[in-house]
Amino acid sequence: MSGARYPALAGRHVVVTGGADGIGAALVEAFCAQQALVTFLDIDDARAAATVERAAAGGTVPHFVHCDVADVPALRSALAEAEARDGAVRVLVNNAANDARHDWREVTPESWDAGLAVNLRHQFFAIQAVADGMAMAGGGSIINFSSISWKLGMGGMPAYTTSKSGVIGLTRSFARDLGPANIRVNAVLPGWIMTRRQRELYLTPEGEEKLLADQCLKRVLMPADVAPLVLFLADDASAACTAQSYVIDGGWI
Repeated sequence: MSGARYPALAGRHVVVTGGADGIGAALVEAFCAQQALVTFLDIDDARAAATVERAAAGGTVPHFVHCDVADVPALRSALAEAEARDGAVRVLVNNAANDARHDWREVTPESWDAGLAVNLRHQFFAIQAVADGMAMAGGGSIINFSSISWKLGMGGMPAYTTSKSGVIGLTRSFARDLGPANIRVNAVLPGWIMTRRQRELYLTPEGEEKLLADQCLKRVLMPADVAPLVLFLADDASAACTAQSYVIDGGWI
């Protein structure tokens, strides 16, 4: 593995939501390469199996738990299962999300609630589920995924951008509440990261051209570009960092 090594992460229990594909899969692989004990949650069994195989080839073998994070009882059960197997969660990465585009005219109360459930609500309930155990273990790091989309004022997905702006308030609130227990809570705001999903559904030659014109860095960003920042925030090297928002967008905003 190239890049920084974080010996303190070896043997530390890390949970990643939405870890089967995209940014989440890159995070699972990166933590396994650091010899962490990794549990990841997702609903995509096939891609999860491929992620387990890739991660195990370069480090520890991660545990996959099939879980729809929008189902709070299932989320609580999955996290309890993870803790029973590998001990207290010391690093929680709330990555799972769905950025499906949606016309505001067509949003219903049900679709609105579903959008917030996967993009914001699960982050709160995941933290609620692991925080006491994390505190009893001496503390830890919680990393919530937001997005620069709301900072850019992007349209076409109001439930998503509303959720991702809400992640910042959630992060700062929990940083205050959990700080006395030596638990750090930070947010990561990616730009347009070229995951499989983005390339298949949303990327066009015109869109890429405009992106590169707007970014300071003249290359597309990949999931592996996000992992080093998350590793740093998970490790004791960032022990004084909390209640902050870290942008990784190639200099777009």
